[in-house]
Amino acid sequence: MHLTRFRLNTARPGARRLLASPQALHAAVMASFPQLLPTTDTPSGPRVLWRLDNNARAEVLLYIVSPGLPDLTHLVEQAGWPAAALDPETPGWHTRPYTPFLDSLTAGGTWAFRLTANPVHHIRRKDGEPTKPTAHITPTHQLGWLLKPERQEHAGFHINEKPHDQRLLPAGTTHHQHPHHGDRYTLTVRDERTLSFAKNRDTRSPRNQVKVVTVTYDGHLTVTDPHALRRTLTEGIGRAKAYGCGLMTLAPVPTGLTS
Repeated sequence: MHLTRFRLNTARPGARRLLASPQALHAAVMASFPQLLPTTDTPSGPRVLWRLDNNARAEVLLYIVSPGLPDLTHLVEQAGWPAAALDPETPGWHTRPYTPFLDSLTAGGTWAFRLTANPVHHIRRKDGEPTKPTAHITPTHQLGWLLKPERQEHAGFHINEKPHDQRLLPAGTTHHQHPHHGDRYTLTVRDERTLSFAKNRDTRSPRNQVKVVTVTYDGHLTVTDPHALRRTLTEGIGRAKAYGCGLMTLAPVPTGLTS
């Protein structure tokens, strides 16, 4: 497995076009792997995952986790700094082996994490109709999606709780009588975005319109099942993985913030 980071040059029109279209960016990411045909799909097992981190207006980073080694030359030419990449020592992106880190994960380890996901639930609008995936649109429900005990257990981690003296909000219920956790967990949700686009060139038919709500989670977790967490980090969490969702990355917890 490999972990790749690429910084987009947001001053370039090519980068802005990619940032405006998750379909175009997905195609560009997949084109980084010459061994993958356009129709290649990996419904189970490690797959290509990607995520955009908008750290600042001029600092947009593309992260890719992949079984194969990528070649991002076309992205550098279209949306990077081609002149700077002429030096073989600085090709325009950074790829590191990911397997040694994955193998080092142990139960009880504590990590900071980031995840962009598509939190949904399944509802039935009318009796007799099949259920349909529907996006969570409030922070309380978006947090609850990731805090669901079954989801954490399957993913191989649990999200850490804050010490009592650091909790600013009590738990309770919303005005719709749904429970919320207050400020109990080291978890935040931000950057809600709604992606709308057509699945194919027929933009007139409502059936071809895709709407994906994404949010970004930051928090701290403790490893409960290293094997399951390795699967999570290489196969992703939730839906809409083709549109930049599902990729979780880990980093050391800053000194003094371990919970």
